[in-house]
Amino acid sequence: MPARAASSTLEYWQMPKMKSDVLEYRHEGVTFRGRMVHDAARTAKLPGVLIVHEAWGLGEHVRGRADRLAEMGYVAFAVDMFGEGRQASSNEEGLGWTRDLRANVPLLRGRIAAAHAALLEQPQVDPGRVAAIGYCFGGTTALELARSGARIAGVVSFHGGLATTHPAEPGAVSAKLLVTTGADDPFIPPAQVQAFVDEMTAARADLQLIIYSGTKHSFTNRRAGERGIAALEYNQLADERSWNAMHTFFHEIFGLHNTM
Repeated sequence: MPARAASSTLEYWQMPKMKSDVLEYRHEGVTFRGRMVHDAARTAKLPGVLIVHEAWGLGEHVRGRADRLAEMGYVAFAVDMFGEGRQASSNEEGLGWTRDLRANVPLLRGRIAAAHAALLEQPQVDPGRVAAIGYCFGGTTALELARSGARIAGVVSFHGGLATTHPAEPGAVSAKLLVTTGADDPFIPPAQVQAFVDEMTAARADLQLIIYSGTKHSFTNRRAGERGIAALEYNQLADERSWNAMHTFFHEIFGLHNTM
């Protein structure tokens, strides 16, 4: 028994001590409230990851992903795209908010650029090693950040929309891209996927594209089915595969060499 108690104490002290803060930033007169999480015990500058939410706002799903990324050794910043930390009270409200932002690409890009700038200002972050990931609407937003020419190491889209009214200019996309999508996602049909590939080819972007068979929209969100939308369905295998693909991608773009 004494040996077991000593082992438990050692394991406790070896656990990361996560620090979570509300990070406020502004854009065009609107205050945004994101959530930054990192291991407070680490003293060296760490790679930073922007995490962009779905149509419903900065809720449980992206908060959980931020916690996981922080435990892996990143400074994770779950951003707020709607302002004041708002979360949609219904499907209709959230889809309306995202529809308005997608229709105003300069505003959408301005908001995610403001979040990017706020993360770069944090003393824990290595500004040369920052990526953006996003889910559904968040994936669309992360890709718009890349299209804008932002100096960012990489972007990962999980079941994000791939269409845009402002295609990338040749040579504009400096970030490496990883896009994961479902073959049975009616919101992102094959024609949209091919148009995106053509756009990125013309832009001379570094793109990896993974398509998961038998997979619908929102495949990373365990509560997707609760929305009452037939196209939304959690898929555990696609969730795990896409997360592992992101992990490998981060090791490549951040030059981690399996040190984290």
